[in-house]
Amino acid sequence: MIRDPEPVLAAESLDLPETLAYRVKNKLLGPPLVNDRLSTERLGRPTALAVLSSDVLSSSSYASEQILTVLVPVIGVAAFSLVVPITCAVLVVLAFVTLSYREVIRAYPRAGGAYVVSRENFGPNVAQIAAAALLIDYTLTVAVSVAAGIDALVSIAPQMLSSYTVPMSVAAVLVMAYGNLRGIREAGRTFAVPTFFFLANMAVMIVVGLVRAGLGQLPVRSVQVAGALHLGHAGASIFLGASLFKVLEAFANGGTALTGTEAISNGVSVFRSPQSRNARSTLGAVGLILGSLFLGVSFLAALTHAIPFIGGTPTVISQVAQTVYGTGGLGRDLFYLLQTGTLLILVLAANTSFTGFPFLASFAAEDSFLPRQLTRRGHRLVFSNGIIVLTVVSIALLVATQARLTSLISLYAIGVFTGFTMAGAGMVRHHLRHRQPHWKRRVAINGSAAVVSLIVDLVFAVTKFTEGAWLVVLLLPALVFAFIRLNRQYRRERESLGRGVDRAAEARTLRRHVVLVFVDRLDLATARAVQYARTLGPDQLRAVHFVMDRQAAEELQHQWERLGLPERVSLELWNCPGRRLVRDALLVVAQALSDRETEVSVLLPRRAYARGWSRLLHDRTADRIAGQVSRLPHANATIVPFQVEAEPLDSFLDKEAPPPEAGAEGDRYRPVTTGAEAKRTQASGAGAKGAEVGTAGAAGPRPPGTVPIATVEWRHRAKVAGQVESVRVRPWGDTPQLIATVVDETGGLTLVFGRRKLAGLRAGARLVAEGMVTEASGRLTMFNPLIELLASDEEEADQGQP
Repeated sequence: MIRDPEPVLAAESLDLPETLAYRVKNKLLGPPLVNDRLSTERLGRPTALAVLSSDVLSSSSYASEQILTVLVPVIGVAAFSLVVPITCAVLVVLAFVTLSYREVIRAYPRAGGAYVVSRENFGPNVAQIAAAALLIDYTLTVAVSVAAGIDALVSIAPQMLSSYTVPMSVAAVLVMAYGNLRGIREAGRTFAVPTFFFLANMAVMIVVGLVRAGLGQLPVRSVQVAGALHLGHAGASIFLGASLFKVLEAFANGGTALTGTEAISNGVSVFRSPQSRNARSTLGAVGLILGSLFLGVSFLAALTHAIPFIGGTPTVISQVAQTVYGTGGLGRDLFYLLQTGTLLILVLAANTSFTGFPFLASFAAEDSFLPRQLTRRGHRLVFSNGIIVLTVVSIALLVATQARLTSLISLYAIGVFTGFTMAGAGMVRHHLRHRQPHWKRRVAINGSAAVVSLIVDLVFAVTKFTEGAWLVVLLLPALVFAFIRLNRQYRRERESLGRGVDRAAEARTLRRHVVLVFVDRLDLATARAVQYARTLGPDQLRAVHFVMDRQAAEELQHQWERLGLPERVSLELWNCPGRRLVRDALLVVAQALSDRETEVSVLLPRRAYARGWSRLLHDRTADRIAGQVSRLPHANATIVPFQVEAEPLDSFLDKEAPPPEAGAEGDRYRPVTTGAEAKRTQASGAGAKGAEVGTAGAAGPRPPGTVPIATVEWRHRAKVAGQVESVRVRPWGDTPQLIATVVDETGGLTLVFGRRKLAGLRAGARLVAEGMVTEASGRLTMFNPLIELLASDEEEADQGQP
């Protein structure tokens, strides 16, 4: 009886078992997202400003306090006279850096961070200085922003909450990590709300404070408060008794206000067209807003004499707000709103690192300077490994410093200003090489920014060296050295694997093939390995047992003979008196290879255990033997695993796969219907229902005129839509053929083209195919169909890029 050809079985319609770890991950993080969901949301300038500038704008809540933290213990109340001039000096640096990054955006409109600029102009090795600096910066941004945010929360009720600072900080990092592992998108409009809320509250506080100061109604706080920093004594020098060293240290502390300036140049792709112009104008606006907030807070702190506390709370900005608003009902509400806004924007600022760190790490890993595992997108299309690394290191920093902002600031700004220096210097090199219009003016801008940033970097390293900056000063070159060494190792491996590939692929096939099955005892694992060995069709098949226990060897031989195995596979007992198992395994294989005409395959049964504690009870001898045997030329070691405590998969393959839950994002396919079932499905109208669902991996409805793949019939013309699951090209010696499997939520179909290449036809592509349904190898097939490639969500999002 001749059977009708069947549709291709969609891979994900099989009801295969899932591991416990995957089921737990699916429950915690949600169903996996498919690659077509990877798209970018385009934002207008106001929204992009709020989304991308949370890091830099949030620093205005603690930068003034960090200046006072240095000066108050030295010159006491006179510190309030120096805080505004030092703030102005920091704003000069901000102006240079802002102008510099506007040039970066102009030259690199798609990705213009310090790493990309350095790589393009100085080469990949030098760019690792920027990479290491920015990775340190991203990590410290999480710790600093979380610590400052928790301080804002604690400032509402210091006596009640101060003892819980570290647990709350760690919990905040874990919550952000969990949210990012679930795939939240920073570039969503929801993320703009905390920034606008914070800006509105800051603007109200500064305006009210200035008005009250102008009317002479702004009170001055007492500086003699329990828990406040010890007051120094002012002098008569130009810096009111402070040494130049201390003034420079205060200036360096205030420089932390510039952290996050690079974010807009890294996020140009989220802007609406014209992207470069919108990003540059937004960066200018961010610089003006930050300067106004920073200067306003410093000015009000100087007027109110808001003094830093030893424990970090209440914060200076909370004291300013209490003084400006007073203790009345409305004033108290406005104070709570400001503290809430400060907490929200600082948490959002920390969250930006959960996007920036994994992306930067993936760029460096793609260039082979970091482990390749950092390039992989995880369950929810995020760089999960990068998020986990950032989480672990950030929590370690918070615990080590007891979440004290002052301790973290000592580590902070070196990485920031190193990145600024590398970006400015790279742009100078860019202008000198390309000499575009007005290049001399641009060289002056970027060169000045590089010099100023380098000076600030050196000032910070010197003034903060004994307070913790030494760690970053040592860590930065160590990371650069490690990155370069890792890259050298990757290049060495690539060269080793790529050497002589053409000769190896064309090398002659050896005359004989011998398969050796290494046997320690006779059980199901051994029987499975022997069964597999027989399917290889070798010229010679031998089972080898290494005799280290004579009684066990005799028992094995007796079992072998009792089951009649010698008629099919001979058992060879190899004397192993010294119990050097790996060494004797090499001798057996080398003996078989000695004629130089034999290819040897060694099969090693391995018992695999589902439970972790069970695996601890057994050694990994098979892996050690395989590692050594594989070093011999023309010797191939294969581990043949046998699942000791697992349900056989054939029971799952025989089950009828249940339909996916309605609305489940992770289910791309439904179980296929074949043969007569397909006709019944079509007659019952199920095909029309499938048309409403949409093609596999598609974000929209089924293209008009197409039908579900499960409803197509042999020897009838059909038009289907789906996603390319696999693409295969016949070897060059055969007739040119390109074979693709296209699937939708109902099943799969084979497409065959009489060529080796077809532009745009790749695994994951979406298409519409129309043609006569025939058969090949018992499967429903279309030969040379008419196809129309459909744009994916990601490709549609990329339209309009410059």
